Amino acid sequence: MRKILAATAAVAMGLAVGGGVIPSTAQARVGAGSGYTPPPITWGTCASAGLQARGAQCGMLTVPLDYARPGSTKIKLAVSRIKHTSAAADYQGVMLTNPGGPGGSGLTLSVLGEYVPGGVGKDYDWIGFDPRGVGSSQPALSCDVEYAGYNRPFYVPETGALERAWLKKTAKYAADCNRAGGALLDHVKTTDTIADMESIRKALGAKQINFYGFSYGTYLGQVYATLHPGKVRRMVLDGNVDPRRVWYDANLDQDLAFDKNMDVYFKWVAKYDKVYHLGTTGKAVKAKYYGTLQKLRRTPAGGLIGPDEWNDIFVSAGYYVFGWEEVAEAFAAWVNDGDAAPLKDLYAAPGDPGADNGYAMYLATQCTDVKWPQSWGKWKRDNWRTYAKAPFITWNNAWYNAPCRNWGGQVGKPVTVNGKNAPPILLISETKDAATPYSGSLEVRKRFPRSVLLEGVGGTTHAGSLNGVACTDNVIAAYLDTGALPTRVHGNRSDKQCSPVPVPDPTAAAAKSLSAAGGSSRAPLRELVSIR
Repeated sequence: MRKILAATAAVAMGLAVGGGVIPSTAQARVGAGSGYTPPPITWGTCASAGLQARGAQCGMLTVPLDYARPGSTKIKLAVSRIKHTSAAADYQGVMLTNPGGPGGSGLTLSVLGEYVPGGVGKDYDWIGFDPRGVGSSQPALSCDVEYAGYNRPFYVPETGALERAWLKKTAKYAADCNRAGGALLDHVKTTDTIADMESIRKALGAKQINFYGFSYGTYLGQVYATLHPGKVRRMVLDGNVDPRRVWYDANLDQDLAFDKNMDVYFKWVAKYDKVYHLGTTGKAVKAKYYGTLQKLRRTPAGGLIGPDEWNDIFVSAGYYVFGWEEVAEAFAAWVNDGDAAPLKDLYAAPGDPGADNGYAMYLATQCTDVKWPQSWGKWKRDNWRTYAKAPFITWNNAWYNAPCRNWGGQVGKPVTVNGKNAPPILLISETKDAATPYSGSLEVRKRFPRSVLLEGVGGTTHAGSLNGVACTDNVIAAYLDTGALPTRVHGNRSDKQCSPVPVPDPTAAAAKSLSAAGGSSRAPLRELVSIR
C-alpha cells in the first residue's frame, strides 16, 4: 500500500469543481492559448525504471507561463509517451491522461493503456504529463517540506489556542508558497492546464485528442470539452466532480460522504473480528478508533503517530477498498500489541526535497480557480455544523484547505461547464464515492447530453476503473475500440450498472500467503502508476 504523505493524503485526490459564468474578458484569456504554436518535443529516455521497461519516451514541452503573453516567460512540462503497437490501420490517435489532484503527477500514467482489456490500449499513443508546477515539470512548486511533520496541533480546534495555532500555521504556509511561487501562482488555474493540453495536442500533431481522467482529471475533461468540443474524440471520466459545487462547498460535501464510508469500513473490520480482534460490531470498532485517537493526544504511538497522523492514515480507507487490510492490520497491531511500526510504515515522514509539491500545487490551483470565503467566522460556523454530523474528516479537511484564505495568486472565474456540443463520452462512478460524490456524476451526465454513466453499485471506491471488474473494464474497452456505449436511459440515473471494486477478504488463502510475504492481495493500478 502506498505510504501516506502526512496530511497531504487527506483529500487532495478528490477535490476540484467549477461553476458560475465566465466573463467575456476572462473567456478571452482562456482562449489565449489557441494562438501559441509550441516547438516539437525532443523525445529521449525516461528516468522512471517502470517507463523504461515499457519502452516509453520522455521529453519536455515548452509553453508560455502566461498564454496572454506567449512571447514572454516560458516554462516546461514533463511529458511521457508509450506509442501504439498495433497496425497502422488500427491506430486510434493520442490518449492524454490525468490522475487527479490537482497537483497529481501524471508522468507515469502513460502505462494506463496496458490495463485496457483485449489489447485495445495498443491502438493508442498513451500520453502522461506532469501539469505545470508539478513533479518533473519546470519549475516545480515546493513551499515547506516539513509542513506536514509530526507534532502538529490537534485537528479539532476545541480551544482558542488550537484554533489560533492552526490559523497561524496555515497562513504561514500560504506566505511561504507566495514567496516560493512568485509569478507562477498567477498562472496555475484549471484553464492554464487546459491551454497546456492544447499545446500538447499541437506538439503531437493531433487534430483531436482522446482523454482518460480520474478525479480532478474529470474536471479537466469537462472544461476541455466545453472550450474545445471539436478537438475531443473520446473521453473516459472516472470519479466526476460536480461543476455546480465551487471548491469550498465541495469540501463540506466530502466531509459528510467520508463519514458514511468510514462506517462501512468499520463494519467490514468488525466482520473479520477473528482476524483483527477490534470488535464484533461496526459501532464497537468505531468507538475503538475514536478512543484510540484521544489516547494518542497524550501519548503518540511510537513517539510520532499522534491523533492527526492517526486520522490521516485512516482517510485512505474512505477513498478505496485497496489497502483496507493494511490499515486494519496497523490498527490491530497498535491497539492489541502496542506495535507502532505498521502505523509508521503507512505514514511517510516529511522532509524529502519536494515532499510538499503535490499539496502546494493542489492549493495553487484550487485557491485561484475561484474566490474562497475570506471570513473565518463563516469557515468556523460551517465546519462546526458539519463536524456535529460528520466528525471523521471535517476539521482535517478544513485546515487542509485553509491556506486559501491567505493565498497570493490572482483569482479567476471558473468556466461554465456545458457539454451540449461534445461527442459521446463515458462517465464512471461508484455509488458511495466520497471524494467526488455520485451526485456530481449525475450532474455531469445532465450537462453532457450524449454521455453515458456507468455506476459501480454500492461501492465506496473513488476512481477505481481498470482494476479488474470485467463489467466496467469491458465497457471501457468496447468504447475505446469502436466508440460503442451502453444505451442512454431516461431519467436522472445511471445508464449501466456493474459490481463495484470488490472488498478484500483477509481470510482468503491468497491474501494470507501474500500478507505473510509482505505484499497485498492486489497491486491496484493507482498504486502501480504512482497516482497519489
